[in-house]
Amino acid sequence: MSKKPGIAKLRAMLDKKEISACELAGEYIKRIKAADKKINSYITVCESEAMAAAERAQKLIASGGAQPLTGIPVSVKDNICTKNIKTTCASRMLEDFVPIYDATAVKKLNGAGAVILGKTNMDEFAMGGSSQTSYYGGVKNPYDISRVPGGSSGGAAAAAAAGFCAAAIGSDTGGSVRQPASFCGVTGLKPTYGAVSRWGLIAFASSLDQIGVIAGSAEDAGIVLDCICGKDENDATSSDKAKGGCTAKTGSDISGIRIGIPKEFFGSGIDDEVRAAVMGAADYYKSLGCEIRECSIPSLEYAVSSYYLISSAEAASNLSRFDGIKFGHRSGFGEDFNELISNSRREGFGDEVKRRIMLGNYALCSGYYDDYYKKATCIRTKIISEYKAVFDECDVVITPTAPETAYKIGERENDPVKMYLADSCTVTANIAGLPAISTTCGYDKNNMPIGMSITGRAFDEQTIIAVCDRFERDFTRTEADLK
Repeated sequence: MSKKPGIAKLRAMLDKKEISACELAGEYIKRIKAADKKINSYITVCESEAMAAAERAQKLIASGGAQPLTGIPVSVKDNICTKNIKTTCASRMLEDFVPIYDATAVKKLNGAGAVILGKTNMDEFAMGGSSQTSYYGGVKNPYDISRVPGGSSGGAAAAAAAGFCAAAIGSDTGGSVRQPASFCGVTGLKPTYGAVSRWGLIAFASSLDQIGVIAGSAEDAGIVLDCICGKDENDATSSDKAKGGCTAKTGSDISGIRIGIPKEFFGSGIDDEVRAAVMGAADYYKSLGCEIRECSIPSLEYAVSSYYLISSAEAASNLSRFDGIKFGHRSGFGEDFNELISNSRREGFGDEVKRRIMLGNYALCSGYYDDYYKKATCIRTKIISEYKAVFDECDVVITPTAPETAYKIGERENDPVKMYLADSCTVTANIAGLPAISTTCGYDKNNMPIGMSITGRAFDEQTIIAVCDRFERDFTRTEADLK
């Protein structure tokens, strides 16, 4: 796919008055209207709101008060609250929910003068890896519309890849920003847990959820993260360690960086083309003077099981509020209170959400808590300690983002276990609360993008963005030469 203009280029065009913010927003809206019927990346397009925001942005630009994102068209995943704009979580349960406040991340985007084009499609309540469980229909991959875009932020990744926004914010609980970025050939950044406020993000698994960024490059992702990161009094888990300056190291010399290659991430479950592309990227870094070191995360084999037990338990608790009484879809049938709640939840939730609620409730039941949930939290502690040992010897680690490239729509929907195992390369960053970024490092025999992830120390987004940016600049140049 042709490379879309990045934020820096759009910023220059706006500041030089080569295009106005209104004209730019209008072009993106026109593109969405013309082509998104095939992709289905948006649930709600906010044309009037976007044009009003563009007018305000243009006044800021004219007065010399523009910030890096002023006038830049962005999208917001539909599980992040937007004042007076529907926020559905791609579920029938919330099909009529209109928040009365903006999420902190959205508030910061608006404060910076960004233009929010609309709300992107996703797996229902962010539970899935294909973006096919949406109540509003599945999302298609812009590279090949017969294939999935990944999930759960599949609409965000597809919109960024198709040129329906300059950047997108999504959520990442077990890989939901990075895996779709990998499948759609764009860059996905999951910040450190606590780097971005979760206030206004409708919770899936509160100890794992993190708002992240999907964009055309690591540099663009860093620019957006600079805007939305930081301590928030409304979110006790947010941290004052996230102070911005995420792109401060881009363009700097990365020779001497110690890059870990965890052997467990390159085993039998990884597609040969994926393994070869990621190892080829490691060879590239070696040629730049980086030090490549083999390392180990032995608990990887238990990571997916641990993740699904913890996340499902937290989901069962978080989603208990959607009962048709306090929040969400209310059934028209029910002879009594209990029957009304039962019918409301049965009608409002899709199959995948119900499956995870049942798994979570089972894991938390008396008699099973010690056998399942408690053991999963012990594995979490072990994974955190293993990453700590790795980062005593390495600055970053490189792994595949997903075991394979984007698969055909319908291939995995009836095999949830296989779908869950596809998260094996991404969940450990969420379990350990670490920052990770995915970028394209090659293409398979079907010309589908292959993703590589770079994971770093907590609150060291600067380094992973710089390392990713260095690869992207030469990889993009090579692609251009080939064309």
